[in-house]
Amino acid sequence: MVLTQSPAVAAALDAAVRAPSPHNTQPWIFELAPDMIDVVLDEHRVLDACDPEAREARLACGAAVLNLELALAVAGRATETEFAPERARPALLARVTLGHRHRPTVTERRLAAAIPRRYSNRRPFADQAVPPGVRTAVREAAREEGSHLVLLDEIGSLEAAAALIRRADHLQIHDGAFQDELRAWTRRATGEDGVPAFAGGPRSAGGLLPTRYVSEDGAERAFERDPLVAVLTTPNDAPMSQVRAGRAMQRVLLTATDAGLSASFCSQPIEIASARAELRALLGGTDHPQTVFRLGYGYPGVPTPRRPVHAVTRHVGTERKTS
Repeated sequence: MVLTQSPAVAAALDAAVRAPSPHNTQPWIFELAPDMIDVVLDEHRVLDACDPEAREARLACGAAVLNLELALAVAGRATETEFAPERARPALLARVTLGHRHRPTVTERRLAAAIPRRYSNRRPFADQAVPPGVRTAVREAAREEGSHLVLLDEIGSLEAAAALIRRADHLQIHDGAFQDELRAWTRRATGEDGVPAFAGGPRSAGGLLPTRYVSEDGAERAFERDPLVAVLTTPNDAPMSQVRAGRAMQRVLLTATDAGLSASFCSQPIEIASARAELRALLGGTDHPQTVFRLGYGYPGVPTPRRPVHAVTRHVGTERKTS
């Protein structure tokens, strides 16, 4: 039986493409063999200016892997994931093999249900504190995937990190190549990728954090005075650690969505090597920061579009060895 031709796999691929990615570039290709799905980095969609090492692209693909696994789990199919399965092909990041029947857990059901509801909410959040139980839940979600989630207000580093984010944003504002790339991915009224103006947020009226994607009207609004900013870190920084960090990032985001929170990214200090080193030092100099985002209770926003599944999949036939 060709398992990857089943409706469950079609639904899982639809869930996979809902993962977040830098500038909504969607840098993934899914190769389908009879009983496995390979997740391949689409190197043509790696951003030269803001992501030259493809670190954020690998995070995006890792997030897509988790979505894929969760959707298959709730469809009653076990999976086994191998990272970097072919040494000679570094763009092949993960291989998801379909297994026997599976009874989904309550957590798998809840996280899978959050996939279509999760999106980057770039608008102001309410000045409402995130309770201790939810903070614990998002930290545990990262830990389950081998990562660490640092909530900056809990270690007294919010102001210093916010200043670092603003400095990195200033550097990118004055970087012509970065601005050209940003315009190329945000000046699209319609389309299947990029961040259209209708999905942006207002300009920040003197808040702690800068605004990267501005909405169509360009108006200024006050953002939350005391944002909850989180940094996801990993013990090492190899390419496969970045893919695994993407899984952790997505588990955190889905856990937050399930708890009623919104999130948006503050990627500036990750995209500039010197700022990333400063952020690492700020956090103690041991683990490696992989992504930064704010969490809070958001007002309704607008999700970004996605390419159809057929545009990001290809069948490789029966010649591939199956397990």
